[in-house]
Amino acid sequence: MSAAKALDVTIMGREFRVTCADEERDELLQAVAYLDKKMLEIKNSGKVVGSERVAIMAALNITHELLTIRIGGGFDMGEFKRRIGHMQAMLDGAMPEQDKLF
Repeated sequence: MSAAKALDVTIMGREFRVTCADEERDELLQAVAYLDKKMLEIKNSGKVVGSERVAIMAALNITHELLTIRIGGGFDMGEFKRRIGHMQAMLDGAMPEQDKLF
């Protein structure tokens, strides 16, 4: 894992500096874009006033989405990645044995 680096992001027109590893940069930028979109949707609806309230509503909505996926029998990306990693490790372990056959 590489060292964490500072990255400037914009959410609802405000600048924030966050740190992340180089290999996590793309995912962080996707998360920022998703959060910004959700917060702007809530703000533009006119039903919620104030940045703090908008942030809390966005957090609740995103958490609900996540829990619906995990609990509701939806697709759990974390579990999927763990399983793929385990399969990759098993294949890596089996390949040296196969190389001896040829």
